[in-house]
Amino acid sequence: MTHAMLKGSNVPLEATAVRAVLRWTPGQGVPDVDASALLLGADGRVRSDEDFVFYNQPRHPSGKVWRLGKKRVAQGLAEGLTDTVQTDLAGLDPAVSRVLLVASAENVAFEHVRALRILLYDAGVGDGEPLAYFDITPQTGSETALICGELYRRGDVWKFRALGEGYLNGLEGLAGDFGISVDESEAVPEPTAEASLPQPYPHTHPQQPVAQPFPGPAAPTAAIPAPARQPFPAPAPQPSYGYPPEPPRHQPAPQPSYGYPQHAPAHQAPAAQPSYGYPQPVAPMPDPNFRLPPQGPQFLAR
Repeated sequence: MTHAMLKGSNVPLEATAVRAVLRWTPGQGVPDVDASALLLGADGRVRSDEDFVFYNQPRHPSGKVWRLGKKRVAQGLAEGLTDTVQTDLAGLDPAVSRVLLVASAENVAFEHVRALRILLYDAGVGDGEPLAYFDITPQTGSETALICGELYRRGDVWKFRALGEGYLNGLEGLAGDFGISVDESEAVPEPTAEASLPQPYPHTHPQQPVAQPFPGPAAPTAAIPAPARQPFPAPAPQPSYGYPPEPPRHQPAPQPSYGYPQHAPAHQAPAAQPSYGYPQPVAPMPDPNFRLPPQGPQFLAR
């Protein structure tokens, strides 16, 4: 018996493994929809980023939750698209108490998605009748991610609850609310043809313009080699402390130290001057016949 679910209703599951199938009607302006799952502990948060199963990580490390991929299916007289997540309920770690089943569209509001439905199948039966289904209607239409429903434990019994809760900030915002570390700075943009061309060194050729690539694939170019490292010149040896430095060969001979007589050049040869501290030349003796002139009475002998 198939249960037609309303928002907030739940149904017990006897199956040990289930397939959650998201189905919608494609068309002009209809975005692509992706199914994903988050494995939550008793605190309502993931244990690590590995508990997030989505298009970049399609299989949980335990092997108990994985994405089956997208298919085109018949939907009455029209054609539908599906994306599926399968869960082995019996094999899940006891620490996992809930599995959220999520639908997301890449930066497009769900008001453009037509006939969105989640269907739950017994994975052990094959393509039989669904156990339950829930037609999802966005509350505002501006949502870019939806929690369609959840698988949760009640003692030893697993149940499915229809939710239909929307997020305006996409899959990243939804996952972040449950403990997933989302760092958009780690995303590496796809390299372009221009980015693959070698760029000139700005410090060696600042005036050289950057070459613009021609349309079509760029021809391989050799990488610009880095400039060779120049060795530092070795310094001239310095004399030991307290000794005069040896004069270069092209300079005149050093002058004698202070206090010794200087040697005059051969073409000049002035008389040598005595150094400071030696006796000076003696003045001539006074004239013995020299007499003082007459002096006043105060200087006369009494």
